[in-house]
Amino acid sequence: MSGNEPYDLADRVTYQEGSVVSRKILGGAKGNVTLFAFTEGEGLTEHTSPYEALVVVLDGEAVVRIGGEELVVRQGEAVNLPASVPHALEARRAFKMMLVMIRE
Repeated sequence: MSGNEPYDLADRVTYQEGSVVSRKILGGAKGNVTLFAFTEGEGLTEHTSPYEALVVVLDGEAVVRIGGEELVVRQGEAVNLPASVPHALEARRAFKMMLVMIRE
């Protein structure tokens, strides 16, 4: 596949039972784009990042906690993760996302 052909983001990362799968598809000094696949119940524990990020849901459903507030996100939705604010997520069912992190 050449870099100039369109592709389905959700197809670029696959589910693996009991684990979180990630695949960086673009990256550089100013930020990166990473795809993630979570099976039901898997997630990322609470953490912070010094950078802003955007989560774009490609498949499934998850609960995202940002600064103590819980949001349910589904396919086709997106949510901003502010820099330095604690956040976590857990897949309610199999869940794929694209994480766009911007470094300043």
